[in-house]
Amino acid sequence: MFNLLWGAAFAVVNFALFLACYRLFGRGGLYAWVGVATVLANIQVVKTIEMAGLVMTLGNTIYATIFLATDLLNEKYGEKAAKKAVFVGFFALIASTIMMQMALVFEPTDTDVAQDSLETIFGLLPRLALGSLTAYFVSQWVDVKIFTLLKKAFPKPGQLWIRNNGSTALSQLLDTLLFCSIAFLGAPGFPFDVWVQVALTTYLIKLVVSVASTPIIYWARGMRTADE
Repeated sequence: MFNLLWGAAFAVVNFALFLACYRLFGRGGLYAWVGVATVLANIQVVKTIEMAGLVMTLGNTIYATIFLATDLLNEKYGEKAAKKAVFVGFFALIASTIMMQMALVFEPTDTDVAQDSLETIFGLLPRLALGSLTAYFVSQWVDVKIFTLLKKAFPKPGQLWIRNNGSTALSQLLDTLLFCSIAFLGAPGFPFDVWVQVALTTYLIKLVVSVASTPIIYWARGMRTADE
């Protein structure tokens, strides 16, 4: 019960910080948020928790706000601005991965207390790193394209919920299947039934967070920002 209540509070804080970043820094704040959220999501994902009887990884909440950011950029500034955010996040993920892998190679002193912890968090296996990079780029690109198509089919301001949830539901399904397949499918000690459970719970929590974020994108769309 504690994790469920804390998870709800965690989601509220994520959305509040997202709105604050956009309100204070405008379009540039959304690009900054995508970069920060991409890195933090890949750090949080190494921690597993149990919520409502289901075992899942952290990182899904803040990862969902990346889709929220690209959808908001697409809604207010167009497809080109949303695609730029995809590349910003991809670069942030690659740069942080390269820099932390190099940092781990330094020989620590005898009194160092951080090396083992850093290796646990950043010493990713090649399959996990490949899965994360591939899933992020492909799913984000698909999200932008689907949102653009839905924007043409459902252009009315009140139909934003269709554009947002429609694009996110499909792209996050693709994200989940790509990451779980590349990172875990066929891995030793990871039977298919476990893979199905992990993929299902990961997608469900992402979908719940995305639906819960619908009022946030309406709020953000009407918000006056520092660069307007």
